[in-house]
Amino acid sequence: MAVNINGVIKRGKSKAAARIRRQVRGRKRISGTTERPRLVVSRSSRHLFVQVVDDSKGVTLASGSTFKLTEGDKTARARQLGASLAESAKAAGVTQVVFDRGGNNYTGRIAAFADAAREAGLEF
Repeated sequence: MAVNINGVIKRGKSKAAARIRRQVRGRKRISGTTERPRLVVSRSSRHLFVQVVDDSKGVTLASGSTFKLTEGDKTARARQLGASLAESAKAAGVTQVVFDRGGNNYTGRIAAFADAAREAGLEF
């Protein structure tokens, strides 16, 4: 990601540059509060990393990743992560969140994670 002197992201044509543009565009509008923290999803080629963040305090309330999950394919592990994160968020007293997909498209592992978290009781 190349940034010029004014803090503006230079316009690249790669998939990674397009994802960064989507991420920055969404981050302008999405912010977590104490009542509705932000559910942040970071995706690599092998794993998902998720956090429930209260942006007003700068505190992570719950987190998880597929790093230690071994059963199933990547989508099945994303579903397991959604259920486990919802349980840990409930234990931290969080029932409603704002979903921040981090510029990733809402398909595949991201959608599977979100659907599992909704089914486990998180509202977003």
